[in-house]
Amino acid sequence: MKSLFHFAFHVTDLNAARAFYGDVLGCKEGRSTETWVDFDFFGHQLSLHLGEPFKTTRTGKVGEHMVMMPHMGAVLRLDDWLELADRLAEKGIDFDIPPVIRFAGEPGEQRTMFFFDPSGNPIEIKGFKDFDSLFSA
Repeated sequence: MKSLFHFAFHVTDLNAARAFYGDVLGCKEGRSTETWVDFDFFGHQLSLHLGEPFKTTRTGKVGEHMVMMPHMGAVLRLDDWLELADRLAEKGIDFDIPPVIRFAGEPGEQRTMFFFDPSGNPIEIKGFKDFDSLFSA
């Protein structure tokens, strides 16, 4: 049985978060109050609470890139990843790392893209042709 993750973190503006996670990423909004809102983040639960976002640094070396740490994200099937990459480009998202193939021809070959939400929280979305290769070494 596969399980779902729940991740709660801070955002500075719930309306901007709603526009980004709902309208840009296409996530369905769930429960909310005046201080937090839940989203269905590609089948997982995000709880965005008003507050100061976590500190990040560019300290994660992955392949040729130095990535923001910590970051969160999702792993999508390649077709869904390509569709999202096109939608983000159409919406004018300023990519930190534009859509790219990582580890081409190696075990774990993947597509990836990094960007920030309106509060500066870093997000990575990966795309795999075959989920069985997700943990390939």
